[in-house]
Amino acid sequence: MAPQPAYRASAENLYKDLSNPDSAAERAFVDALTENLKKKAQSSRKVTRAQKLAWQNSLTALVHTIVDAGLGGIEVLVEYPMPHQKNSQADVVLAGVDRHSGGDIFLVVELKQWESVEFYNGDEHQVQWDRRRKPVEHPADQVAGYRDQIFAFCQAVESHPDSVRGLVFMHNMAAHEAAKLHGLADELDVGLFTQSDRDDLIRHLRGRFSPAGGTAAADRLLNSRIKLRRGFIEQAVEALNGRDGFNLLDRQIAAYRAVLHAVEEAHRAPTKRVIVISGGPGTGKSAIALELLKALLARGREVRHATGSSAFTKTLRARVARGKEQQQLFTYFSDYGVPSEHDLDVLIADEAHRARSKTFNRWQQEKKSDRPQIETMIESAHVPVFLLDENQTVGRGELGTISAIKSHAQSLSIPFQHIPLTGQWRYGGSIAYDQWVRRLLGLGDEDGAWDEDKPPAPWQGDPDFAVVLADSPAEMETLLRSKMDAGASARIVAGYCWPWSAPRPDGTLEPEVVIGDWARPWNAKSDSRVGDAPPRALWATAPGGFEQVGCVYTAQGLEFDWTGVIIGEDLVARRGRLVPEREKNKDPELGQRKVRTLPEEEFRRLLRNIYKVLLTRSLRGVVIHAVDTETQELLRSLIPPHSVAASGPVEQP
Repeated sequence: MAPQPAYRASAENLYKDLSNPDSAAERAFVDALTENLKKKAQSSRKVTRAQKLAWQNSLTALVHTIVDAGLGGIEVLVEYPMPHQKNSQADVVLAGVDRHSGGDIFLVVELKQWESVEFYNGDEHQVQWDRRRKPVEHPADQVAGYRDQIFAFCQAVESHPDSVRGLVFMHNMAAHEAAKLHGLADELDVGLFTQSDRDDLIRHLRGRFSPAGGTAAADRLLNSRIKLRRGFIEQAVEALNGRDGFNLLDRQIAAYRAVLHAVEEAHRAPTKRVIVISGGPGTGKSAIALELLKALLARGREVRHATGSSAFTKTLRARVARGKEQQQLFTYFSDYGVPSEHDLDVLIADEAHRARSKTFNRWQQEKKSDRPQIETMIESAHVPVFLLDENQTVGRGELGTISAIKSHAQSLSIPFQHIPLTGQWRYGGSIAYDQWVRRLLGLGDEDGAWDEDKPPAPWQGDPDFAVVLADSPAEMETLLRSKMDAGASARIVAGYCWPWSAPRPDGTLEPEVVIGDWARPWNAKSDSRVGDAPPRALWATAPGGFEQVGCVYTAQGLEFDWTGVIIGEDLVARRGRLVPEREKNKDPELGQRKVRTLPEEEFRRLLRNIYKVLLTRSLRGVVIHAVDTETQELLRSLIPPHSVAASGPVEQP
């Protein structure tokens, strides 16, 4: 089922409700939007009176105009969430009957209370309505993204591209103040109206909508099936080869535009800039990276994409790049250990939380460096762009943090800009799932610290994402195979709690992940195929990978429709909390061999981050099994039996 708005009413009824302060209907409206804002902000903070007045003033101005146009039967969907990105929400979607065709028509409306606006540093895609605030994306960019997202995923409109349109209404702004905004709005085919254009807006609405009611059209949109989102790799191929690629929204657009603007500024000056884009799993960091790579190449810039992950870079080279020239665009952090060899316009450091304290290159000794990779990457490009999630640091010596990058930039007197991301493309756009995983692992909201005051919470469910507890790894495997038979992608991952050996003399893999009578091998250690098992770096995407179990080092940065997660005995439930057990961990970087040099507190932090990565690889559903009996029982108390998505694109398991 399509996402549901925070509030729904006809324009006529909503206008009556808003015109009667303190009425039951008006209070219901305010309560609905207050609750929606809390969910969107992932916060329990109070909504201010100013925020409530802003909703009422903006919506009153819009619905008053609609009623004056004689179109009071139009259905008004307030705070309409985007398919696959629930906390990206259009202010309003109007649903009605097309005056010309008699079919459904939908108008996505962005409401702005701005009284004036200026371009930010001459960039028409970034604007400021208050010099004390950070720049934001042009509202036409914003509404065009919403329009395109609805058309891309709501099956109710897929055969009628002209049925979804976009409009910006700046009801406090005079026409001359908004004149500068019309160029981009016209280019994007987005209507833009101010208080001075109210008569024009009335004519615009009358020219599109019939006076007939919009209830049936709204029902069809809200009951529409939502098309599955293509995986990252498929979208990346399209992006790099000039097709549709990724549809960025909200802060993703702002981050993308900020980088392009910084590159142009650095080229004109010429000066350096350092930009950090941060966000959790599924917030679109890698999508932004690939869209930037495409755009900068089209502009003739010397640009490279780099990661600290062999699996991620080799997957991009094998699955995304077309030919040797494109393969050379995808590099490693270790390639920049000697910065004097590079003079790039832009270096896009994806998964930058994996940047290490020094560079070790076993194959090219001349590239070894004792300097931090953050520092050498900053020196390698005029505009280094770091995309990171501090809660995905999973190994010793990984120092890619916002504060470390800012410190290096400041030490070199280079301007620094940090852009935090919101939105969620993974796990069905479910912010609730991200919060549930954080509570389960004892992670804080932002800094990854263990929050002892918050025990794990029950999973309340989400219609677009399934969380399933498997009684055994065999049951997990059977369920995931059924998903693969239906055309989905799936992999099984586990904590590093079993030995990981080289292949047997006969060239087969040792089945070392043993749980009861179920046994499977780890993915291959080598960079070449081992029997039917794909090379280590391609385990996540190549045929045959489902027959092995992956770990964090081969799964990080990648995604699957469905993921099976085996929680090993290195993270166990004791007295209602998940507690790290160091002696059970077999990772040579974290386990007993490093006990003297890796502090216990650091081990606990890294282990929680590892399981956060494993639990957040899925687009459609996750299947969990814990080896430890007490841990499995804790999960059973948190995950309802047969807990699956009730509707939408996720099938019943």
